[in-house]
Amino acid sequence: MLKLIPINIWMALRSLGRNRLRTFLTMLGIIIGVAAVLTMVALGTGARGSVEGDVRSAGTNLIYVRAGNYTRGGSSVGIASGLGSADTLTLADAEAIEDEVDGIATVSPGLTLRTNVVSGASQSFVEVEGVAEAFEDANGWLIDPGRMLEDDEKEAVIGRVLADDLFGTGFDPVGKSVRVSDMDFEIVGVTDATSQEHDRKLFIPWRDLQVIEGKSSIEFILIAAEEAGQSSRISEEVTSLLRERHGIGGGSGSGNQGYLAGQGGGIGTVDDFTVETQAAEALTKGLYTPAAAFALANLPKLDEVTLTEMADTLDRASDTMTALLASIAGVSLIVGGIGIMNIMLVSVTERTREIGLRVATGARSSDVALQFMLEAITLSVLGGLIGLVLGLVTAQLIGWALDWPVSVPFSAMALSIGIATAVGLLFGIYPARRASLLDPIDALRSE
Repeated sequence: MLKLIPINIWMALRSLGRNRLRTFLTMLGIIIGVAAVLTMVALGTGARGSVEGDVRSAGTNLIYVRAGNYTRGGSSVGIASGLGSADTLTLADAEAIEDEVDGIATVSPGLTLRTNVVSGASQSFVEVEGVAEAFEDANGWLIDPGRMLEDDEKEAVIGRVLADDLFGTGFDPVGKSVRVSDMDFEIVGVTDATSQEHDRKLFIPWRDLQVIEGKSSIEFILIAAEEAGQSSRISEEVTSLLRERHGIGGGSGSGNQGYLAGQGGGIGTVDDFTVETQAAEALTKGLYTPAAAFALANLPKLDEVTLTEMADTLDRASDTMTALLASIAGVSLIVGGIGIMNIMLVSVTERTREIGLRVATGARSSDVALQFMLEAITLSVLGGLIGLVLGLVTAQLIGWALDWPVSVPFSAMALSIGIATAVGLLFGIYPARRASLLDPIDALRSE
């Protein structure tokens, strides 16, 4: 029987080719089902990967390293007050952090200066920040209009509120010039960051602000962790690294990270910097030091807890989406399978005399059943292949139009063809059995 399979496949293709329009319409259910499922799987898989990346780096993934260290009221809870200001934080420190600490996505050195920003007859006294290109990615900005500044150019990114103050509400300032001290900068972008402190600032390359201030040091380092849950661990390692580089004793830290990180192990240990996680900064904002110390002591590893909650939410959403896709796939393929069974029953009725002739000339019932079974499977597999191609093309077009990531695992493509084959097999059993049970005499008498 195995030797007859290639012949039966050829006969199936020939039979299906006799009425191409009917064959295509029969395959349409399978084509649409497979294409729809593959399109959703492609978009869903790509979107899930993108969302996972956003979740892992969202909300509490920033670590702030600031030059100087002053903790108001710190002595009351055994925390060294430190230095009110310091100029010991350097670019070399930022480079060492990026090279030696694992799990860091971006590092941006920077400085700040409160000064007048002038454009024509308009001026505003605001905070100017000198930053690197990585500052945009770390803060998750969407710069519109324009783009992020480049480190080696006299360029600036302006906050939306500051732009309205200098140029008028709703005016597009891209291409205009602003002056800071005696240096001119071309505005290349406007940030729509929701943070009010960013809306009222001007951002220029940090090296240019060094020149304006006449400094060789930097005032802060903004670190973005690859995963929010790693922020506490990174802040501890950064504290230890900077203490070693600055020749400060006292071990690796007090254990209370964030607001208290980098404050020193006790009254006798004084750091010339502070390290603070984004989660701890938000938690302790406005609190007097004893209250901040109490809050952080009772909420260790806050960023890891936050990440776990977000990951659990993502998993639940993914499970719901998977169930939805499975339901849609099941309905689509069942509809396609019913169409195949229907057309195969019609084919059995139309070819009753042909079946009688085959049986009369020596064909067994199993040979007749195999022929019709292979026709149903061939019909289903061809529909699956066309649906596969259509689904991949559709996914790419939708991804391109909506700017969504698209990803189709090979396992999903193989599974779609396997399911299409199974549908043909399942819904081809009854028509094939009906054909094999025809009485040859009755079949030959049919018109």
